[in-house]
Amino acid sequence: MHLKAWLVLVSEHAVVLIEGMALLVVLYAAIEAFVQAVRFLLLRSDGLDGRAVWLRFSRLLVGGLTFQLAADIIETAISTTWETLARIAVVAVIRTFLNYFLERDLARTEAGQADGEAQ
Repeated sequence: MHLKAWLVLVSEHAVVLIEGMALLVVLYAAIEAFVQAVRFLLLRSDGLDGRAVWLRFSRLLVGGLTFQLAADIIETAISTTWETLARIAVVAVIRTFLNYFLERDLARTEAGQADGEAQ
């Protein structure tokens, strides 16, 4: 098998594997956040903090988006048409913006919590 064909084959499998890992992270995050949110709504007195639930959910989403961006980077290396490359680029830009805003909101929330604990 030609080296280029081998690299394309390995890259295609890597993209599927990494996207699968991202899917598992996001799925786990969504299920965990849903269960915790329902517990929070039903049992407000058990010490659960709603903000903590959403902070953890956001952190896991950032992790999932990071995996998806990694898959996008690999996919751009093996794309063969400008149309495919443009589609991947648009998706990567959207994921990057989502990641940026999630991380920014996380940092603000964590800084606000740290300020609140310091007082």
